[in-house]
Amino acid sequence: MATESWKTKTLILGGVLGAVVGLGAAYLLIQRAEKEQGKLQMSAGEGIKLGLLILGLLRQVAQLGEKS
Repeated sequence: MATESWKTKTLILGGVLGAVVGLGAAYLLIQRAEKEQGKLQMSAGEGIKLGLLILGLLRQVAQLGEKS
């Protein structure tokens, strides 16, 4: 029972944090688009950079708690 409790709490916290970070990123993209007075445009290069950044972040999270 206790094992499931911390797993559930971790999943909920991760989901909430992910949603907040996603909303923050969307807000920043909207601000950039409004500053440029146009629609949101992202080049393929920017998309690749963003994808690699996210993968790097997930890798770092997965390594939390590992002993060197």
